[in-house]
Amino acid sequence: MIEKEFKLDHERLKRLGMVEAIWGQHKSYEQICEILRRFQATSQMALVTRVDNKKAEKILDTLESVQYHSQASCLTLGSPLDLDPSLGEVLVVSGGTSDVGVAAEAELSLRMHGIQTDCLMDIGVAGLHRLLGKLERFTKARVVIVCAGMEGSLPTVIAGLIPQPVIGLPVSVGYGVSGGGNASLLSMLSSCSPGLLVVNIDNGYGAAMAALRIIKSDLFKKY
Repeated sequence: MIEKEFKLDHERLKRLGMVEAIWGQHKSYEQICEILRRFQATSQMALVTRVDNKKAEKILDTLESVQYHSQASCLTLGSPLDLDPSLGEVLVVSGGTSDVGVAAEAELSLRMHGIQTDCLMDIGVAGLHRLLGKLERFTKARVVIVCAGMEGSLPTVIAGLIPQPVIGLPVSVGYGVSGGGNASLLSMLSSCSPGLLVVNIDNGYGAAMAALRIIKSDLFKKY
């Protein structure tokens, strides 16, 4: 059996302003507990993504200080940073409720960093009037994350209507040819809306950190 020595990045929050995210899907219950204990020993926050209910229950029974966020399928250790209204708001938008898990991961990741969020669901392009009726709400956001499966056209439409940074988040939702989110990803990468930023399939954490970099880009000096 191969012994795994974890080399955790305890300086990431100080260096990048980001909490280190731990990928939980392919780690055992014991591995996650050991990592969280090491974060706890240094009084640091931790975020574990892609943790199913069964694994989460075992971890919660072992570590009382950990919280499970079932909608986002994430574990957190420690209190999030205080909300800072001066940093503005990130609006997370979804074409349908099938995207809620990915959207929730993005929201939780941002709230851990003290960023205010809000979520708009069910405004996909199949009912374009729903989106057009909400455009005024977009004016309050500093950055917009747009989750979309199927053909992934929603970020392109939104990026053509608003001036704020738009981050396209492909979701692995859709029938056959959608290919587990590949059609959505390729559609976003091929977008004709200039300046649309695109992250990987189902990568809610990555989209959140892209938004965080945009928001805090003027606050960090080169070290």
